[in-house]
Amino acid sequence: MEAVNLISIATIAFLGAFGHCIGMCGGIVLAYTGAKVDPKWHRSHQATAHLLYSLGRITTYTVMGALFGYLGSVATFSGYTVGGLFLFAGFVMILTGLSIMGKVKFLTIIEHSIMKSEWYRKSFKAIMGNQTLFSFYLLGMINGLLPCGFVYFFAVTAASTMSPLWGAIVMLIFGISTIPALFSLGFFTGLMQKGKLRQTMITIASIAVIIYGLFMIYDASKFIRNPERSLLHCCD
Repeated sequence: MEAVNLISIATIAFLGAFGHCIGMCGGIVLAYTGAKVDPKWHRSHQATAHLLYSLGRITTYTVMGALFGYLGSVATFSGYTVGGLFLFAGFVMILTGLSIMGKVKFLTIIEHSIMKSEWYRKSFKAIMGNQTLFSFYLLGMINGLLPCGFVYFFAVTAASTMSPLWGAIVMLIFGISTIPALFSLGFFTGLMQKGKLRQTMITIASIAVIIYGLFMIYDASKFIRNPERSLLHCCD
């Protein structure tokens, strides 16, 4: 993948985290902050707990990226197929951007929560009652499995790399880029939940996702026009 693509992924994830991720996961972050983080803990201990939570999410996202990258590699057989995958990814990104902006209900339609499932409720309850640092990591791992339209957007991007390694890298960058927003929300308890900053980030992230989607559609057109194009140059 080109460096510019990885920078775009990091930028979109960073900005989107202040908008969509805080809206989707903010409640969970505030909940575990109130239930698991002891105010008497030293600031460095609290920071470690929040970082371990994010590390747990990143672990899940990276494994997910490798899986989607592998699925993309085995499902791709021709330039036309690659073009179709890129075209689908591009349209998903545009819909994601419009949804973050509030113009369509794309993300709310596909975000079916599994929080009511028995295994999740039992796991969540057990982990919430534990204040060890490792429990924060485990909480991040299971919350990384929660259905989220923004995660789906990056999962499709991971699949379009047609490589388990690059798929994992895409999701790794996504996870790392979301740390500042969710860490700030937990560590400073609600600092980023309201105000003009979050709305500005939402707008910028929406535009960035839409632009990236248009670039994906452009890449799709190159494969459709030239189906003999090497799959090794899918991201050129």
